[in-house]
Amino acid sequence: MAGVLRAERVWVETFTGLRVTQFSGLLKVVRKRGGSGTLRGRPWALPLAERVLMVAVYYPTNLTMRQLGPLFGVSSSTVCRVVQRLGPLLALEPVSRTADAADRLWIVDGTLIPVRDRNIGSSSRNYRFSANVQVIVDADTRLVIAVARPVPGDGAYLNCGMVVPHRKRPHRPLLPGEEDDNAAHRKVRARVEHVIGRMKNYKILRDCRQHGDGLHHAVQAVAHMHNLALAS
Repeated sequence: MAGVLRAERVWVETFTGLRVTQFSGLLKVVRKRGGSGTLRGRPWALPLAERVLMVAVYYPTNLTMRQLGPLFGVSSSTVCRVVQRLGPLLALEPVSRTADAADRLWIVDGTLIPVRDRNIGSSSRNYRFSANVQVIVDADTRLVIAVARPVPGDGAYLNCGMVVPHRKRPHRPLLPGEEDDNAAHRKVRARVEHVIGRMKNYKILRDCRQHGDGLHHAVQAVAHMHNLALAS
């Protein structure tokens, strides 16, 4: 069965949101991490570039394995094996330490991602069964620095050493100056919220059907592709 999608400019840019040069950078990372290897001695049905394209199409579109199979001319089980094999290899690049790292402003915020796996999610304030994922962003470049593993629950930052807004308490209004502090905090926090909003353009983060570490690998890959699109 012949597929439709190939690792060509028109398909890469239409389905992944990456330019060809950015996709080439992603392909280079996957190859460097061992993505060219076979699965238990069996040759893959597709070359590495098209397997990486398959995963890069899966995360933005959140198509099912049955839908992706005919697009690449392979079975749904092959799609599943490709996603499981290459998904972790698209993970966010570790941040290298620089001399000015201590002087840079990093912002952390969490987002709820609807999931099907009951082991990593819980009933949340978005009225769906969701997992909480924390995202750290460089305030100046808007690049994602790191993402945490998903955890059940809504999460909070109280008594954790981070700068957080002043909270209203029963019968206790905000003190003079606290509202101004909160307004300044909202302006800074908006930067990470915008980044999370762009990441959620990848539909896998609106309804993740993956189980186990699948959501973690998906968030890592989405953060990596976000950084490529922003920095290249």
